[in-house]
Amino acid sequence: MGDGAALVDRIAERRAGVGDPRALVGELRRALVLVPYDRGGLWTAELGGIRWVCGFTDEAALARFAEERVAVEGAGAASRSWEYAVFRGARLLDEVIPAMGVPAGVAVNVADPDGSMLFPPVVGIVPDSYAVDADVPSGGR
Repeated sequence: MGDGAALVDRIAERRAGVGDPRALVGELRRALVLVPYDRGGLWTAELGGIRWVCGFTDEAALARFAEERVAVEGAGAASRSWEYAVFRGARLLDEVIPAMGVPAGVAVNVADPDGSMLFPPVVGIVPDSYAVDADVPSGGR
């Protein structure tokens, strides 16, 4: 249990408009997620005022991301070493995200347009004290 393939399956279900969103979050919590390093820290990107930790379900998904970086950055990215850390999704959500000190979520398989998924910093995904919607009545639901 906790393999990336099960998370990929749940993502596909949600993108097709079926499946339980809570089951998707549960699968992320169980999954092992590969997070590449960037300049000594975890690879992140900022979009919409949110810092996104870029995670991947397996080495093939990370390799697709590396190929995209080569297309964007050129030769410098082609020669770079793609070291990564492996986290249980629960640790990413419960420890890494809160330690970032800014609103943060997890972006899974960002180089796979039909298989990517964002897990934003909201109630039910990250700890309530770090959720951007924690002060909204009903947790923003």
